[in-house]
Amino acid sequence: MKKKTKYIPVPSRAILPDRDFDREPVLECVNLGITLGGIKAVDNFNLTVGRTEIVGLIGPNGAGKTTVFNLLTKVYQPTKGTILLNGQDTHGLNTMQINKAGIARTFQNIRLFKNLSVVDNVKAAMNNEMKYNMLSAILRLPNYRREEVAAHRRALKLLSIFDMQDIADVRAGSLPYGAQRRLEIVRALATNPSLLLLDEPAAGMNPSETADLMDNIRKVHDMFQIAIILIEHDMSLVMNICDGICVLNFGQVIAKGTPEDIQANPAVIEAYLGRKKEEA
Repeated sequence: MKKKTKYIPVPSRAILPDRDFDREPVLECVNLGITLGGIKAVDNFNLTVGRTEIVGLIGPNGAGKTTVFNLLTKVYQPTKGTILLNGQDTHGLNTMQINKAGIARTFQNIRLFKNLSVVDNVKAAMNNEMKYNMLSAILRLPNYRREEVAAHRRALKLLSIFDMQDIADVRAGSLPYGAQRRLEIVRALATNPSLLLLDEPAAGMNPSETADLMDNIRKVHDMFQIAIILIEHDMSLVMNICDGICVLNFGQVIAKGTPEDIQANPAVIEAYLGRKKEEA
């Protein structure tokens, strides 16, 4: 059972889990926005995420959730506003630099190297950490071999989190859907993130797979002590795993609070269900 999180206000008027109060937030978004095709896809988005917080980002279809992820990872450059990652302004960084700075993500549509093995998919995410040059790789020099052995061991260790080490040599594209989802999370973890973004991780899963996913997300959170933001339409998963929930509608935050707060929030109910017609 999920332990109830106590939230407390911080000087910026954000709320954070009490366990993260005395540490710098991993993420601060201030008046973040982007205009796409003349439309404000995201506008005045403000969110502060504690260093070990699990946050659900929810909202109706088209609310701007994936656009927020694309802004955080610099797939899109913001039209306005500021993103602070571990206290550092990310203005001008590209997607590769953002990943190196500490944000990793998975996607709505699985993006694995399907013709590579499971273990090679994970090792591909460690490229930034490799300390050999192209000549060393071509000539298979000792430092190349050392780095490759170390990367292989670490990849197997990460795969063991989800009990996938025994299928390390299997082609990724041949895995069942749920296993491909897990592999994508392992690959994201291989970049040593301080913030993990999960874009609809339960999409296409049956109830049993979703329950396993919930356990795996908790395992990752507890083992690595990192922050996680997940976009998800499965409200049972969101309510049972998230410390806090941020609700988007038409690109703007309409509520943030504990699962209990969100379930009772009139603006959230209206965004999902629509305004009740007034009785004549």
